[in-house]
Amino acid sequence: MPISRAEIATESGAKLINRLCKHWAHKLEVEQKEGEGRVAFEDGSCLMQADADKLVVAIEALDEEGLDRLEGVVASHLERMAGEEELVIVWEN
Repeated sequence: MPISRAEIATESGAKLINRLCKHWAHKLEVEQKEGEGRVAFEDGSCLMQADADKLVVAIEALDEEGLDRLEGVVASHLERMAGEEELVIVWEN
């Protein structure tokens, strides 16, 4: 199972996790606790952990195609939830 990871500089990590988990909970399996979140997609999962100055996101997928798709989905949702804050998201495999 391919895995991708990004460390995103932000002081709003916990807030972003909370927003994303609430957004996705309507149609996906979501687990959330203080400063952490996990979202189960049909073809993979996304783990998020907030630190004081960064948000660490890890995606695991069934195959490379699914990984590429989930990277795009997660990045676009993070950028949307961040509002005015500009996020730099670089995925590392």
